[in-house]
Amino acid sequence: MSDSSDAGRRRIPGDRRADAARLAAQLYYLQDMTMASIADEMALSRSSVSRLLGYARETGIVDIRISESSANDGALEQEIRDRYHVTAHVVPMPGAVSEIDRLDRVAMTAARLLTQFVESNMMIGVAWGSTLGAVSRHLPTKELHGVTVVQLNGAGNMQTTGIEYASEILQRFGQAFSARVQQFPVPAFFDDPATREAMWRERSTRRVLEMQARMDLAVFGMGSPTADVPSRVYAGGYLDRADFRSLAEDHAVGDVATVFFRADGTWRDIRLNARTTGPGLDRLRRVPRRVGVAAGAHKVAALRAAMVGRLVTDVVVDDTLAWRLMTS
Repeated sequence: MSDSSDAGRRRIPGDRRADAARLAAQLYYLQDMTMASIADEMALSRSSVSRLLGYARETGIVDIRISESSANDGALEQEIRDRYHVTAHVVPMPGAVSEIDRLDRVAMTAARLLTQFVESNMMIGVAWGSTLGAVSRHLPTKELHGVTVVQLNGAGNMQTTGIEYASEILQRFGQAFSARVQQFPVPAFFDDPATREAMWRERSTRRVLEMQARMDLAVFGMGSPTADVPSRVYAGGYLDRADFRSLAEDHAVGDVATVFFRADGTWRDIRLNARTTGPGLDRLRRVPRRVGVAAGAHKVAALRAAMVGRLVTDVVVDDTLAWRLMTS
């Protein structure tokens, strides 16, 4: 059944949709007009106004921010800031939520937060993995110019080149921010450190490394070799038994972009790092803003080590992980 209120109402041409959505959002959010009043003023149906407001939220024309929903979450954020000197964004969860839903809700919050951080003419470093895959699926569109998204580490292994998987994540970031995308078509780990050293001398590789050196923002998940729920690098055929034994002997507790670190943040003499294609952590620390995203209590050791090692400036975490971080 058609809505009789649609009679005599005009349709918005596709090329005018963003302008119409901006006007509708201003009337609704800034002038407190009802959808019925906006419909009358813009000569639209109420359903059209509702769709325009939805479009405004989805595309970033409207940026809705909610203050801390819980005094406990706000206190946790302050405690994390005081102890680790990072900005924490704690995502509240219902009492019973699956690990998949937990990751998805944290990823959604991280995606919305990134739209506040990314501006025109920025160089954005992006890692790959389950967490960044989830973040990429929730990114709103933000019309920018001069943005470049560069891949932080290679994704290939003995079973796959990894190009398709990493490319999908990068392309979503590129589409969200109207950005140019630079892939890094090397394996996640070389078999021999000498191979990496030779590859790093190649001009095509140096070009990507130079882009990474100019990053304004880096975003990544937290890997953990001992977690009950393994990260993609630990479950995707990237490491063999000898690698896991080496990591245990070197006391690695986590990784960022396939660069491993200990509980105290040290990383240089972890043997597997001589073969990784991820950025050295000294270089990563020079990036002005470094956003780490983690969900689930099993990430507590890796997250704590990343903060102790000053690898992050901002973290987006669920409330259970935040609580474990401060009490364990």
